[in-house]
Amino acid sequence: MCGIVGVTGREDALDVILRGLRRLEYRGYDSAGVVLADGGAPLQIVKRGGKLANLEAALEDESLVGATGIGHTRWATHGAPTDRNAHPHSDPDQRVAVVHNGIIENWEELKAGLPDAEFSSETDTEVVAHLVAAEVEGGATLPDAVRAVVRRLQGAFALCVQHADTPGMIVVAKREAPLIIGHADGVGYCASDVAAMITHTRDVSALLDDQVAELTPEGMVVTDLDGAPTQAHDYHVDWDLDAAEKQGYEHFMLKEIHEQPQAIADTLRDRLGPAEGPSGTPRLHLDECRIEEGEFGRIDKVFIVACGTSLYSSMVGKLAIEHWAGVPVEVEVASEFRYRDPILDPHTLVIAVSQSGETSDTMAAATHARDQRAPVMALVNVVGSTLARESDAVFYTHAGPEVAVASTKAFTTQLAAFLVIGLYLGQARGRVFSSEIGDILSRLQRLPDQVRQVLELDDTMARLAQQYADVPYTMFIGRHVGLPIAMEGALKLKEISYQHAEAFPAGEMKHGPIALIEDGSLVVALAQAGHTFAKMVSNIQEVRARGASVLAIGTDGLEGDLKAHAHDLVTLPEASHELASPILAAIPLQLFAYHVAVARGEDIDQPRNLAKTVTVE
Repeated sequence: MCGIVGVTGREDALDVILRGLRRLEYRGYDSAGVVLADGGAPLQIVKRGGKLANLEAALEDESLVGATGIGHTRWATHGAPTDRNAHPHSDPDQRVAVVHNGIIENWEELKAGLPDAEFSSETDTEVVAHLVAAEVEGGATLPDAVRAVVRRLQGAFALCVQHADTPGMIVVAKREAPLIIGHADGVGYCASDVAAMITHTRDVSALLDDQVAELTPEGMVVTDLDGAPTQAHDYHVDWDLDAAEKQGYEHFMLKEIHEQPQAIADTLRDRLGPAEGPSGTPRLHLDECRIEEGEFGRIDKVFIVACGTSLYSSMVGKLAIEHWAGVPVEVEVASEFRYRDPILDPHTLVIAVSQSGETSDTMAAATHARDQRAPVMALVNVVGSTLARESDAVFYTHAGPEVAVASTKAFTTQLAAFLVIGLYLGQARGRVFSSEIGDILSRLQRLPDQVRQVLELDDTMARLAQQYADVPYTMFIGRHVGLPIAMEGALKLKEISYQHAEAFPAGEMKHGPIALIEDGSLVVALAQAGHTFAKMVSNIQEVRARGASVLAIGTDGLEGDLKAHAHDLVTLPEASHELASPILAAIPLQLFAYHVAVARGEDIDQPRNLAKTVTVE
């Protein structure tokens, strides 16, 4: 989950690296460091525990020079977030420097094979620096040394390596962790995420597993682990830096909440292709599909695998697919999927959901599915991501870059995408007529305007957040499509405000959770229009009778049944379809969590212990 930035061929390399690290700090912010080469030895290394600001303060007292360097911002896995465990790591002579994202699983075995080496950190990464130094001392070139070492490594990793004897070269390698390279105007770049490179070039290449690249001012050379030339995945980035900047908002999270109308519109746009067949009616299409639509018609079971926020969008996806496609769906925690021997075959579709397309648990689940000959569909936001490349079909959410660790627009665009996927599978199975699909899509096009209307509740949610900022316990309850949103609301609140929050099916209250309710507790009840509305009103009465304060999320026109029982009521427009109502309900809960965190003075975009993209198991 760490962030890596490298540049070669620029006299202002240090400034370029620091700006890139700032854009990647969402990937980890436990410690940070840089290394520059100026043609001499030792390499110039400065690193500090804590956030990037600590490194920047330390650099004010240093005079680092050089046109080639690497930077790193860390999410700690091996070793506490201290100065000595911060990256880059080096050999004792500081002739080799390495930064690393991921985990070297066999590091202890490799370290045991270096009994005379002096280690200065608790990390797995330092082993790589010693191994590369030994290879170079034995006569290998730096690229050959990296290839030799990577062949010995087990685990998931992205590596960037420098050597004092080749000051204009950076060598990078990856396996199951993202790494992007690019070259423009005599300068080579590498990074964990294209956001760090977007001001320099939009034409980039994503390294594939077990590829090694040499970056110099003269160009890029990509090889496999045997040194044979090979090809990375080239693509063009179609968004600009403005999309990854705050643009006047106090926090990235608030900006991304307010970007949701456009993100949802982009996700739903142009989903109907040209007219086909004798009927001459348009048909839904995916962004990329490497199997025939007819194969989807033979699907008799669907698994959706995801983590965190994506897991809750998947729960709504289950309802949409079962409703329109008439096929049973199971939603699985991606990290558990492959360990329980799921029953898969060529008629089982696995939908892997990941904003980044690089989530290690989700990718491992997708790999397991492919090994069992099951087709895999990726639901991702990042074009060209590993999950997208390795799946049989892809649906892109087109949400644009999401920087805040707490996901907002990625979540609601996944909800919108699942509505289309449900319709697509219904189309493939002959259960939904083309005319019906067109009508539903037309009604879904109203969602962006409805989301804009809901965003006008910002001041209301800020007032409610101030009112409830110090409650000791918050319970979220919902039924049917409201339950996944209750779960997502609880996650948002606890991950950025650190308040204790849980979510339960409202019908389960009497089976245990109601024992947690006492005076001073807050219950947030998802009670929008739908076939479970009357049951939700009864559940609200139950928790209010036990002394809880109730904040209800309802629907315009149904206020009367809720006002008598809720202490506070927020109403939303009626969605064009009950399965679309979660998109509208998610918005006030995002705003509520955001404003509670503001009221409590928490670090909203970079909550403690978390990172945006989880690239380690």
